[in-house]
Amino acid sequence: MLRSVSALSFALAFVLPACGGETPPPEAPPPVTSAAPSASAAPSAAPAPAPSASAAPAEPAKPAGPASVAKYTGFAEPESVVYDVENDRYLVSNINGKPGDKDNNGFISALSPDGTVTTLKWIEGGKNKVKLNAPKGLAIAGGILYAADIDVVRKFDLKTGASKGSIAFPGATFLNDLDAGPDGKVYVTDSGIKLTDKGMEPTKTDAVYVIEKGKVKTLAKGTDLGAPNGVVATDKGVVVVTFGSSEVYRLDEKGKKQDVSKPPGGALDGVLAIGDSLIVTSWQASAIYKGTLGGTFEVLIADQKSPADIGFDTKRSRLLVPRMQEDTVEAFDLK
Repeated sequence: MLRSVSALSFALAFVLPACGGETPPPEAPPPVTSAAPSASAAPSAAPAPAPSASAAPAEPAKPAGPASVAKYTGFAEPESVVYDVENDRYLVSNINGKPGDKDNNGFISALSPDGTVTTLKWIEGGKNKVKLNAPKGLAIAGGILYAADIDVVRKFDLKTGASKGSIAFPGATFLNDLDAGPDGKVYVTDSGIKLTDKGMEPTKTDAVYVIEKGKVKTLAKGTDLGAPNGVVATDKGVVVVTFGSSEVYRLDEKGKKQDVSKPPGGALDGVLAIGDSLIVTSWQASAIYKGTLGGTFEVLIADQKSPADIGFDTKRSRLLVPRMQEDTVEAFDLK
């Protein structure tokens, strides 16, 4: 995620204080099968001899996770993936530097579902009158591509990529994720952090906002939000996952946390709602979880280093996973 300050340092700045620096337990050892009957035993004369006393009972095999169907490489800290339904493509934000630097070198890539990178720098900071520093969350509403960029949300024409201006968030320090509701409202999180020579430090600007008809409104604000990261609008309300407190919760109409739960691993980043299920990414566990609001979460896909803001291809039922430290995006079949 960072060039001179590593992505691992970025993650640990939250994981250690919030999660006690614990490491997820190792996977269980492979099953041990029972000993075979003696070769001299008659087929039908007597029951087969008992297993050796040292043999452990066989464990049920773990179910296979979703299959990988496409893998893309060559990015520069890919943070978010969104499926562009209208143009049947995947759009990826690239921080390309420190996530808090206003260096105007961020870019957005366009990918084909067939596994090819169509245009690595489809939208690029410093080109074609585009201003783009360190883009993170992406969302699409009303023919506009929205991109969270430190303290503003950039707007681009979804068809051409041309700049359509920006929306300022006075006082914000780390705008992170975006999601567009079916009514066209765009939800925005501020994780309330900044980069300094000492690493990541809290700024206490933690908040969840909504953009409605071009105006910014505050839904919730305060450090009890726990460094909000991923956000998704659901029929049960706005659901947030946090990088700092490692929580999943719903915001009620007064901006209060409800249905709070914690997946097994912390440092949560992205979130999707698919039916009644939530899909959540965890940096600490290097895993993607599946669960329910207010309920429990189990590993859906393991061994996912630095999984960030995931997307979903509704046409093909694919989960789209950007892995920031590996500069890759991978698609998994959820059918």
